[in-house]
Amino acid sequence: MSSTQDLSFFHLLAKQGSLVATARELGLTPPAVSKRLAAMEARLGVRLVHRTTRSMSLTPEGEVYFSHCARILTQIDEVEQLVRSSRATPKGLIRVNASLGFGRRHIAPALAGYFARYPEVEIQLEISDHPLDLATHGFDLGIRFGSLPDAALHARKIASNRRLLCASPQYLERHGTPQTLSELQGHNCIFIRQNETPFGVWSFNSGGRTENVKVHGALACNDGEVALNWALEGYGVLLRAEWDIARYVRSGRLKLLLENLSPARADVYAVYPQTAHLSIRVRSLIDFLVERFKHLDKVQNA
Repeated sequence: MSSTQDLSFFHLLAKQGSLVATARELGLTPPAVSKRLAAMEARLGVRLVHRTTRSMSLTPEGEVYFSHCARILTQIDEVEQLVRSSRATPKGLIRVNASLGFGRRHIAPALAGYFARYPEVEIQLEISDHPLDLATHGFDLGIRFGSLPDAALHARKIASNRRLLCASPQYLERHGTPQTLSELQGHNCIFIRQNETPFGVWSFNSGGRTENVKVHGALACNDGEVALNWALEGYGVLLRAEWDIARYVRSGRLKLLLENLSPARADVYAVYPQTAHLSIRVRSLIDFLVERFKHLDKVQNA
């Protein structure tokens, strides 16, 4: 039995969720399916499936095997399409990793829109509070903010993303409005602990140079939505992406601070491993995201 056939067999087994359903799909008996699975596990030296007389579930090793075999089978199918000179219609599995706030509010609806346009694709979105290693976790695409220190990744900008300094009117009435960066150090600043950025350090562009400011505060969270709610409730000063706070600035629930200064940008990028073949489906998804988000700033400021 070839490795490709094993991949197809295990992919079907994981999707069906039972030996009986897989046997029915393949026109085999359940004992034959069980024997084939056992032979795969013996060859790999690991158990892929927990199975009882009534149910089955993937082991951690089985989950990894399944995520990668789905992607490999899609790539094989894509290569065959290219060789046959068929139409380059996106199809197959795309696995995407995105951050909590932007992933929920913008990437998830965008992926649904992409699926509506190309119904032959299968999309798996994993939202996390920190970027996951794409190769290790079998992702085709990651959505990242700001500078990208990992040289092993290719990146394409999909959206401009200014960050703005703000606070609620209630907070400013109680504590005053900072007029300089040095005054900002005397305020309660709300921190978002994400990625590998230095904790408690905010960067601003001033006169063509970058100025780092050590600020202080009692509230910190790894979820930007929680931090935003704290700012709205009057607990401190927040440095947050324009797309996240613009509607509250327009409504007056938040006030912009130190508008003459420009906090370091955190533009949005689609990234993928340099070693990965950029498939038709991933390339078209990136194009779709670029088109969808090209007016993100204008929409937020409208």
